[in-house]
Amino acid sequence: MNAPPPLRVEAPAGYITAQLAAFANIDGDGVHVSGTNPLPVAGRTSAATSTPLTGSASASGTTPSFDPELGRPVWVTLTGTWTGTVRVVRSTDGGATWSPLTVAGGSWGQFTANCNEPVTEEGDAAATYALSMTLSSGTVSYRVAQ
Repeated sequence: MNAPPPLRVEAPAGYITAQLAAFANIDGDGVHVSGTNPLPVAGRTSAATSTPLTGSASASGTTPSFDPELGRPVWVTLTGTWTGTVRVVRSTDGGATWSPLTVAGGSWGQFTANCNEPVTEEGDAAATYALSMTLSSGTVSYRVAQ
């Protein structure tokens, strides 16, 4: 079976039909997907360049800010023996105002126990993150990183 000739499309672009799947190469030519020509998958092969935010706290307050690298998940790790609430907060005005993370209007990135999970992925170069902590007892160690 002969494949149809390449179609000119604007890169980056891809398309799929019942008969054919293709993507645009760097020259904008349509390239057909097959067992010998699989769909390219772009992945990151390098470590994030953002500097992790690490520390510990035994009193309520807000951590210094974390400046994320765009397009990568932001992970929060909390460890220790503590009681209270730790919230991930975000600012786009250099830390003058902080807003808690939400999803569909509900709380997101709010913890009352140890955790190790991604909480967001950033696309705004002005955004920075911090942890707002209301602690009743104990010491929480934290790490915000990518």
